[in-house]
Amino acid sequence: QVQFVESGGGLVQPGGSLRLSCAASGNIFSTYLMGWYRQAPGKQRELAASISINGGSLTYANSVKGRFTMSRKNAENTLYLQMNNLKPEDTAVYYCNRFSGNWRRYDDWGQGTQVTVSS
Repeated sequence: QVQFVESGGGLVQPGGSLRLSCAASGNIFSTYLMGWYRQAPGKQRELAASISINGGSLTYANSVKGRFTMSRKNAENTLYLQMNNLKPEDTAVYYCNRFSGNWRRYDDWGQGTQVTVSS
């Protein structure tokens, strides 16, 4: 089973940028659709962005569209999320995981990485 380890979070001022990384174990990362998810305090986990196996097709939640860019390097088993023009409402724990229509039923989440946007 593939495991994912997220990193790159931190405290940033509004308007700032962060780049999150997700390292996958094993050698089947390149066969997965992938997603970046986030969970704000007191709220349900939501899908922020998803990417196809070859990286050619991406989808973004309306709340992050135009500010976040997702990418992947299959040869390095790594997923990225470039976040620009961050807003306080982006504050959340960010997770990476496989993506499918059943993602809400996943029970194999990593620890995530905390992103806090505050002045």
